[in-house]
Amino acid sequence: MAPVAPRRIAPLVLVLALVAGACSDGGGSGSGPSAATGSLLPTDPYALPAFDMASYDSLLSQLHGTPVVVNVWASWCGPCRDEAPRLADAQAAYGDRVQFLGVDILDERASARRFMHEYGWTYPSVYDLPGSIRDGLGLLGQPVTLFYDASGKLVATWTGPLTDDALRENLDLITA
Repeated sequence: MAPVAPRRIAPLVLVLALVAGACSDGGGSGSGPSAATGSLLPTDPYALPAFDMASYDSLLSQLHGTPVVVNVWASWCGPCRDEAPRLADAQAAYGDRVQFLGVDILDERASARRFMHEYGWTYPSVYDLPGSIRDGLGLLGQPVTLFYDASGKLVATWTGPLTDDALRENLDLITA
């Protein structure tokens, strides 16, 4: 009788595995890009989905019609820490008119999430372990902040930690 049982259990295990896989959402509801809408913008600001240059370009295309501030950062970057509170404040003030987006590069997700929580960031960031987005944009180092107007045109680039004046002036420029 013993040889018969494994033959009956194996198909049952396979069926259960297939059903479990079909019912899975692949990583937690609301944690990444919205499958229902097809949007690449993460619905959970701390999801940190992996992005490359093509994903970044697609996301910017989807955000056409909305001014966008993109900040390239890393949790280990001292100047990024200097500007982080300014970005949180700006998002609180302009978040209904501007989409803020972080691009976390050359980092570890756990460290990046701690950083985001520490500074109260409520806007999404994407995860670019090799720095391909930064490199694809021709940027050197971090932090770098890009300001896109509602038409999707890059209107300003700020290299280094943002000052209050630079942030305000560039936000005014893309929301005018």
